[in-house]
Amino acid sequence: MAKENVTVVFDRRKNVEEYGFGYVEIEIYLSRNERKYFGFGKCKSKELKSFISSQETKDKIKRCKDIIAAMSLFGDPLTIKNFELYYQGKKLNGANFYKGTDQSTNFILFMKDRIEKETLSEGTRKHKMCSWKAIKRFGKIRTFSDLIPKNILLLDEWLHDGTRTDVSVHTYHKHLRKVTRYLRMADMIPADPYERVKINRGKSKERQPLTEDELTKMRKIKLDDKLDHVRDLFIFSAYTGLAYCDVQAFNFDLMTEKIGNMYYIDGQRLKTDTRFFTPILKPAMEVLKKYHFNLPKITNQKGNDYLHIIQNTMGLHKSLTFHVARHSFATLAISHGVPIEDVARMLGHEDVRTTQIYAKILKSTINQYSTKLQDSIK
Repeated sequence: MAKENVTVVFDRRKNVEEYGFGYVEIEIYLSRNERKYFGFGKCKSKELKSFISSQETKDKIKRCKDIIAAMSLFGDPLTIKNFELYYQGKKLNGANFYKGTDQSTNFILFMKDRIEKETLSEGTRKHKMCSWKAIKRFGKIRTFSDLIPKNILLLDEWLHDGTRTDVSVHTYHKHLRKVTRYLRMADMIPADPYERVKINRGKSKERQPLTEDELTKMRKIKLDDKLDHVRDLFIFSAYTGLAYCDVQAFNFDLMTEKIGNMYYIDGQRLKTDTRFFTPILKPAMEVLKKYHFNLPKITNQKGNDYLHIIQNTMGLHKSLTFHVARHSFATLAISHGVPIEDVARMLGHEDVRTTQIYAKILKSTINQYSTKLQDSIK
């Protein structure tokens, strides 16, 4: 049986008996006359198993094995001298290594693998995969070697093509930077390109929810086929506060609770896994009854396309998306005096500050409370 090229050796110098601890080393065996030892710590005999099973030790062993595999791949003699050149990140036969990591490694596959292995909610995973697909389409970041400041700036310019907001672009960068930061901390690339590049977050466009009158008008207009279905889904969202993905996953039998004469949705958001508890207001209940409590199914993208047609049909000077429905619910609840903490619970927000972004107070509400304030002043 061939001897292993990379093995862990403990207490080679017989220190345990005298000092109570021994040195842990990695033995690099290339031939009978070509072997090298890398010391990387010391421990007691009873601690050895835990030491060897640590992620740090596993990473060092893998790095050494990868170097030997690369030497064989490129036909370099299996000598300690060559091993050390690879270990130090020198280029041999056109191969570009940084501390044992091949910089020609496919970054697109690496990023996808990282996302797939993360413990994420389904909604967050979809957002990260959307960022990954964009970076793949960009085409200039293909390998670890491509992770340089110049390409990050080119990516930023490419993303700002007019189809995305500044905040959306910043989210793409955030997802990419999480991976580049990991690579740098793991010593797999020489530098994090974002350390030399500043990406501005920008400002969100001010959301424009529908007023009660606009929602009423939307409920009453006559529409055909798919437009009718999409309008009803929007109304259901606007009178429950559910996000699009949660509307599509809604199950009346499994997710509702009746208290008095009101039905409530007791659920968990797909995007964040946070719990929410929200009423099914009368217009939303009418939608459920219309479809025998089984809401229509449609993709978010197609639904938003139809909403733009409905927007034009209504003569609205606001951009309609399913997210506007959720925002409309928040402002509707606030305008009728529902405490913002309760609105946060309805929407499934862990932090009330998130709700404050949605909850733009309507002028009518300010007028209502201003009148009360004025009447109370002597």
